[in-house]
Amino acid sequence: MSKVIIPEGYRPILNMYDTQKAIGTVKRLFADTLSATLGLRRVSAPLFLEASTGLNDDLNGVERKVTFDLKDTGTEAQVVQSLAKWKRQALKDYDFHVGKGLYCDMNAIRRDEELDNLHSVYVDQWDWEKVIRPEDRNLDYLKSTVRAIVSAVCATEMNLHAMFSQLFGLPLHTPEVTFITSQELEDLYPDKTAKERENLFVKEHGTTFLMQIGRKLRSGKPHDGRAPDYDDWDLNGDILFWNHTLNCSYELSSMGIRVSPESLDRQLTEAGCNDRRNLPFHKALLAGELPYTIGGGIGQSRLCMLLLGSAHIGEVQCSVWDQDTREKCARAGIPLL
Repeated sequence: MSKVIIPEGYRPILNMYDTQKAIGTVKRLFADTLSATLGLRRVSAPLFLEASTGLNDDLNGVERKVTFDLKDTGTEAQVVQSLAKWKRQALKDYDFHVGKGLYCDMNAIRRDEELDNLHSVYVDQWDWEKVIRPEDRNLDYLKSTVRAIVSAVCATEMNLHAMFSQLFGLPLHTPEVTFITSQELEDLYPDKTAKERENLFVKEHGTTFLMQIGRKLRSGKPHDGRAPDYDDWDLNGDILFWNHTLNCSYELSSMGIRVSPESLDRQLTEAGCNDRRNLPFHKALLAGELPYTIGGGIGQSRLCMLLLGSAHIGEVQCSVWDQDTREKCARAGIPLL
């Protein structure tokens, strides 16, 4: 069932030709700015992985992966859901050193995604990962990296406005970031849902980094799901912008300092996922054979949506939609690619 919302009086700011041109501009400018800011090098990314490696992202642990077998070998392969774990292994395999990292264009299929203005079964993002020192595993390092990413977003936005005068009416986002933990947010709005809390806080404070996602809060529920085997739940978070078109909090990136052997051991037990300990990736990490890293994913279509003032993600990416969504968007003059 469609959950699409059409903002009153909404019309796309750019025509379809200029939209395509702007999408290419956003992707080129932001990737160049991000890689220069964080010291990243572009690498090729897999579309699918062998299931037995344990490298695929389990997201919340309930989503069904797109799985198929290879005719010649009988090997079971899975279309990636993200590259959170693959990137850390790649940093070791490609011999990246401290202070250097990689980024790639990640394309995924999430077949169980609920379709609405912001969610599609097709996911495209910049997946990035960087080698850090053990002593960099702290909140100050995390916050400085968040500020660098937000500054890259704002620089891209300013350049885009300079190139497309039609966008001048859209409010510019500022590089200032407010930091708050998920427990502090629950304490502020104890009677609200997680999404309602985000909306209330980000509307008032603007760009926000919501920290420490994954562990149960005092209410007995986590703010949101987070797999136990990539982010350290004490050193992670979501970058949230205010979306003026949809009038809501808008997650652009999920990121964090990655688990150490000690925090992985603790989080696997806490999440009831001890069966993963024997997978190749997890065995190597628990043995201290992988580098310490920080990383995350930044939505490509989401960034385009935010900077172009789009109301639906289908305006900036090609995907499959239900009939009701197509009809609603057609009536509103919203072209779905």
